[in-house]
Amino acid sequence: MTTVREVMTKDVKACAPHDPVTAAAKLMRDINCGSVPVCQENRVMGMITDRDIVLNCVADGKDCNTVHCHDCMTKDVITCSPDTDIHECARMMADHQIRRIIVVENNNMVGICAIGDLATVNVYVDEAGAALSEISNQVH
Repeated sequence: MTTVREVMTKDVKACAPHDPVTAAAKLMRDINCGSVPVCQENRVMGMITDRDIVLNCVADGKDCNTVHCHDCMTKDVITCSPDTDIHECARMMADHQIRRIIVVENNNMVGICAIGDLATVNVYVDEAGAALSEISNQVH
């Protein structure tokens, strides 16, 4: 059984709840991704996406320097354990229409597993592709 621990990214950049959304946007730009976890002392409080920032701040004409991450983030975050089977992780992504899952152990973030991480394990390429296809179909 291959577990999430074997494919997850361990060095995860995160924002704090009271960081301005501009800090989250700059972090997304710098690490070339569309979302970052929001953590308080390594405990996951939420996830903020580029879409969250656009819809909840920019589109409303709010000042992105004064709106905090906790004002825009998604609070109900799907997580898994490092010991979660990679097949179960792919199923969770498809079921919840998400492309990444925060990995938590003892209530602390220890990594993140993205759909691309699943695709790096050749055995799971078809499964990751199927999950992404299902995610894409449900979003549109």
